Order: sequence, then structure tokens, then C-alpha cells
Amino acid sequence: MIIVVSGLPRSGTSMMMRMLDSTNIPVLTDEKRTPDQDNLKGYYEDERAKTLHRDNSWIAEAEDKAVKVISYQLSHLPLGHSYKIIFMQRKIEEILASQHKMMQRRGEPQDEVPDEVMAEIFNKHLGEMKEWLEEQDNIETKFISYNKTIEDPETTAEQIAEFLDKDLDIEKMMHVVDPKLYRQRK
Repeated sequence: MIIVVSGLPRSGTSMMMRMLDSTNIPVLTDEKRTPDQDNLKGYYEDERAKTLHRDNSWIAEAEDKAVKVISYQLSHLPLGHSYKIIFMQRKIEEILASQHKMMQRRGEPQDEVPDEVMAEIFNKHLGEMKEWLEEQDNIETKFISYNKTIEDPETTAEQIAEFLDKDLDIEKMMHVVDPKLYRQRK
């Protein structure tokens, strides 16, 4: 079984990977993207996950581990594996604000698409992903609210332990959640 942490960019996927890592679930990362101002505790990414649509043969390396795969790449997960997906959800306006802040810090040009249009695009994508996930026989999904995790990390940690059917260290998972990193509140 492969644990996949997914969601839109800036939805709390790195925080969830840290929670899993804290309780000794092995995580598959390449450590290329180091912590920075936008993600002080690290990204927990494997660059190959960004191009699953071109090459998904490596995903077998994630067996019995957790790997972060952004929601736009989920449909490219290869058949022949069982997946438990922890799908992070966050208020769209917070995701957009976080993306804007990150682009601003990096000196990248701001997206010319209005936030209202981006919110529609994201919501449409999330609806399509929910439908797709429900249709997959080899995938179980647990939707987790970033916002609720910040408020009550203990409940989230317990839900994850139950979903993964593992005896996880709830205390360690809780202590990873840092409300000070919740900077784009809406």
C-alpha cells in the first residue's frame, strides 16, 4: 500500500507529510526543494511526482511509504498498486493568497487571471477529483481540512491513524502542527 498526500498547492500537504514523518512513516522525497520563506519546515517533495503524466514507473518505490502528489497528477497513478490518499483541503481564498504571497516573495509575475476565475477553476478541479477518486477500486481517500487541523491537530492525527490502520504517535503528530505558520487566514 502506498500513502499519497495530495491536494492543491498550498493546501497543507507539506504539513501532513511532516505529521507522517514525525511518527516514523517513511516518506519518499528527493530533498531537492529545501525549506524557504514560503515553507519554513520543508516541502517533502519528490520532483518526479510533478511529471507522473510522463513517467509513473518510479511510484513502486513508494510502497509502504508516504509520497506527496499534487491533485492534478493523481489520475496518473499507475494501476496495480493500492493507495490510501490523504487529500488536504483548505479554503480556496487562503490558497490563492498563499500562492500570491509566494510569487511576490520570489519576484515572479502575479497571475493575470482574477482570483474569482481561479477559484472557479480550482473548485471545478476538486469536484472532478472527488468523482474520479470515488470511481477507483484501488484507492481509499480521507479528506482532511487544513483549517481544522490547525485548530485541533489531535483529532486530525487520530483520524489519520484510524484511516491508515496504524498505531501512530498522536502526540508527535500534534506537535508538528504549528499555528504560527498559518499566515494566510481568510
